[in-house]
Amino acid sequence: MKTRNVLFICSQNRLRSPTAEQVFADWPGIETSSAGTNNDAENPLSNELIEWADVIFVMEKAHRNKLLKKYRSAMNGKRLICLHIPDDYDFMDPVLVDILKAKVPQFL
Repeated sequence: MKTRNVLFICSQNRLRSPTAEQVFADWPGIETSSAGTNNDAENPLSNELIEWADVIFVMEKAHRNKLLKKYRSAMNGKRLICLHIPDDYDFMDPVLVDILKAKVPQFL
């Protein structure tokens, strides 16, 4: 079975996307990473990360819009899923973990 690379994206890469990366890190058959759309993000989004990813999850429509505006050529038909999770949670917040576990697995 081929490993699928899954990228989670939020704004700063401090709370939501690193939580998602950690929650799904041990899932069989996938590798996870996370990044932020802002220039001062912990791990800023790059063409290399997008090219690495097979599936890309964004937390909000604004992230999808930024991604498509700046990296459209790298997207190249990749699966892009918006989770509609607002920036209301701390890192590894149990409520955020539950939301991620409810929304993400159907796409993995």
